[in-house]
Amino acid sequence: MLKEKLAKRMKAFPISGIRKVQAEAKELESQGQHIIHMEIGMPDFDTPEYIKKSCIQSIKDGHVFYTVGAGLLDLRKAISKKLEKENHLIYSTDEIVVTIGLSAGIFTVYAALLDKEDEVLIPNPVYPPYLNIPHLLGAKTIDYSLLEINNYQPDITEIENKITKKTKAIVIISPNNPLGSILTYDSLQHIAQLAIQYNLIVITDEIYERILFDKATHYSIASFPHMKERTLTLNGFSKAYSMTGWRLGYIAGPKEIMPDINKLHGHMNSCATTFVQDAAITALTEEHDEVEKMVAAYQQRKDYLVQNLNKIEGISCTNPQGAFYLFLNIKKLGMTSEEAASYFLHTAHVALVPGTVFGSNGAGYIRMSFANSMKEIKTACYRIQTAVEKLKNK
Repeated sequence: MLKEKLAKRMKAFPISGIRKVQAEAKELESQGQHIIHMEIGMPDFDTPEYIKKSCIQSIKDGHVFYTVGAGLLDLRKAISKKLEKENHLIYSTDEIVVTIGLSAGIFTVYAALLDKEDEVLIPNPVYPPYLNIPHLLGAKTIDYSLLEINNYQPDITEIENKITKKTKAIVIISPNNPLGSILTYDSLQHIAQLAIQYNLIVITDEIYERILFDKATHYSIASFPHMKERTLTLNGFSKAYSMTGWRLGYIAGPKEIMPDINKLHGHMNSCATTFVQDAAITALTEEHDEVEKMVAAYQQRKDYLVQNLNKIEGISCTNPQGAFYLFLNIKKLGMTSEEAASYFLHTAHVALVPGTVFGSNGAGYIRMSFANSMKEIKTACYRIQTAVEKLKNK
């Protein structure tokens, strides 16, 4: 009876396909199976000790009350310095809003920008909230393709052909989840030109910017000429500092609209957790080589997986330049993405995500997170190879 009282929009709102796989994997674990978790984009490293100590000290010092909605001034100052040093961007503290994780940032930006029937261009494949939240708001998503044949770079002509009078914004994610690809300087330059020509806002997700491989370079599109004034940069602490459960992110954007972003964020969340913000200040100001060590370990895992998975007949993958994901091409196995992910979970006991969770262009692919130990990764490769051999012998 109560279900009838739900808003109509909830009937079409999907559950997280990633969490669905995780729940199924946990159920198998409860039955005594050893499941190798490669479905969740969660670093397997502990949060660096210096950050944890800072948080504990903050609690001891009594920093347990509300703070201003935009975030602690000292944190916004630290973020401003970080953006200047690492991204060549100059932001004042009133152009930065601290959010409860990047997810809250995504919702806040969308809710502040999109009216009913507005259109937003999103990549396909894409991290699911970028696809699902606009629909909740009554807006429309128009996808542009990121294809393996193009090394996951966008077709600029395709994007331009999909721009209409209703197009308000374009989303870019680099390094990309689920692909592990990075947008090249040329791709970003072309997107910037379109944004200027058609007066579009750019929403750029740069949460994986510190996790780069093989000397790859990350570029912030807001640093391109005439782009800061039309770009909203979303970032956070979850991935680089292994602070997923701490829930802290931020939005940096033009002074013209950030007061409204902050106003909405304040109604939704009041403020981010005060002692977590204190810890984030420490993360930014006292970092040594903690992030570099984590990235070096990811590099070793990535290299091992790319080399060994490409040896398995029926499976292939490109060499990712960032984040900690492989997008495995399983088209030669003769199975759908959903069938392949289910098969590997139940036969190999390796949890993977169907590519279709991230959009129609994910058909024929499965996403693998290599945020797991090298021991588990080697075991997973062996189990996957054994499972594929079983398919041939059927």
